[in-house]
Amino acid sequence: MDRIPRNLSRFEPLNCCASQRRAPERGSVTRSNIKFMGREHLREINANRGHEHPTLNIHLQVERSFRFLETSMRFSALGLVAFFLAACEPARQGEGNSRGSKTGSTVSALNPSQSGEPVEVTTASGIEMVYVPPGEFVMGSDRGNPDEAPAHTVKVSGFLMDKFEVTHEMFEKAQLPNPSHWQDHPKKPVERVRWRDAKLYCNERSLMEGFKPCYDEATQELDPDFTANGYRLPTEAEWEYACRAGTAGAYDFGQENKLKLYSWFDENSGARTHPAGQKRPNAMGIHDLYGNVSEWCEDVYSEVYYAESPAQDPRGPSNPDKDVKRVLRGGSWKSSASMCRVSFRQGQRTGDTDACFYTDYCGFRCVRTVTPDELRMLKTVKSPQ
Repeated sequence: MDRIPRNLSRFEPLNCCASQRRAPERGSVTRSNIKFMGREHLREINANRGHEHPTLNIHLQVERSFRFLETSMRFSALGLVAFFLAACEPARQGEGNSRGSKTGSTVSALNPSQSGEPVEVTTASGIEMVYVPPGEFVMGSDRGNPDEAPAHTVKVSGFLMDKFEVTHEMFEKAQLPNPSHWQDHPKKPVERVRWRDAKLYCNERSLMEGFKPCYDEATQELDPDFTANGYRLPTEAEWEYACRAGTAGAYDFGQENKLKLYSWFDENSGARTHPAGQKRPNAMGIHDLYGNVSEWCEDVYSEVYYAESPAQDPRGPSNPDKDVKRVLRGGSWKSSASMCRVSFRQGQRTGDTDACFYTDYCGFRCVRTVTPDELRMLKTVKSPQ
């Protein structure tokens, strides 16, 4: 870069005519010929003279200034690059957690994506499920109904959860009587299902796929065996953990005004159920958690259970009596927006002693405990043709 000579050439005196210019003496240094000389040549001339020429001083001072400026600009540029890289690093880290934190505030330590990402699999019977990775989260809410408090930290082991609520076509594969009110579409969720019948379906589905059933049908309450590898109803903690998907708000997708995109509830359902999967899934990739039909959970319902809940894989209070209320989670086609909140709880009698069970908003979905080896195998299973 020929910086210095071009800058110094601006200081040449302007003469009226070329004839007035006097040719410089050989070996002399003037403003008009400095641009033709190299720096080493100029230093040699001054050394022979025993002094420095003022024009040369200008040349060297300007050169030093430019070199200093150039160096400063390089370091400034490097500083800016380092600053932007540092600023972008949190954003890149945030991308890894975006599935769990796209709505509402999140706490990084409570994000399930730290222990892995949700994985969609297809079972041997062709049912789509989502692997919900282990993690911990704050369950409940101190700003909701009294039975949602106190908010408390819970750790949950990984499990598979149905991507969709159990539909008519899924239920009929188990060859069980279908009690549903709306049977006009095979992909609508079953409803009017008693808690006991939902557990019987879980056992039948386990047998169809060669798993050990979770429920002991010889007992009055079909007591669960959580060590079995078959299908079962989710615990209340598993359900809320999957629904929250790493978020801390009332809905994992953000504000209530988006609920119609994710749920069939009283404002858009037309007072009926709809085929599963028509609304957007939550951040875990699971559909209809906020509406269509409410879902049975394994737990006995207690308004005060959260005050005594264990911190690891809670399974609800012990059963004090037969035909107690069981937990229902998620909104339904008849629920208000507030009832679709992720922390909303309700207790429902199971209907096991009722001749007629007319709660046409009660449905369910299944979960299953899975080992890492089983999960790797499921990833390679192709959906049956």
